[in-house]
Amino acid sequence: MSEIYRLAKLEDAGRLLHVIFEAYVTIRELELHWPAAHADLALIQDNILSNECYVLELNGEIAATVTLSKGDEVKAVTELPFIKWFAVDPAYQGVGLGHKLLNWVEQSIIKEKLGAAAVTLATAEKHPWLLPMYERRGYEKLHVFDFDNGDGPMHLLRKIVNPSLYHSLQLEQAK
Repeated sequence: MSEIYRLAKLEDAGRLLHVIFEAYVTIRELELHWPAAHADLALIQDNILSNECYVLELNGEIAATVTLSKGDEVKAVTELPFIKWFAVDPAYQGVGLGHKLLNWVEQSIIKEKLGAAAVTLATAEKHPWLLPMYERRGYEKLHVFDFDNGDGPMHLLRKIVNPSLYHSLQLEQAK
């Protein structure tokens, strides 16, 4: 099996639309108002152009994706990097590809490239398995918010990817 981690290109948009649409079935069934769950080709293309959209390619086919946001979705709460639009094609779910992609982004992009101490992401409390899944991956609740749009409580989660840097930053802030 050949695995390649890379930035998405505009020509990947059609495949990414398929992966995200299929992976977000539960999100739509729960009637959550997440842009990715209702994305069209134009929104996928905008995501590729406006953010850092990463993919895991398996044997030449995109199997999973996650986006490092360049927007300000969580800037009111934290300056830490924010990832979103995590999806694994259902044809590849259950074999650890999502885990591999998140590990790669957390280590190679967030820790090494950005030099950040931690990363954030958000998920809905009412989703039956996302919150526990992220907590098993080492994410901790940082902030709870509710947009009063029917989604209910949303949790902003944080994962420390560089503990020594995180603790030195905490000491600096305490001074």
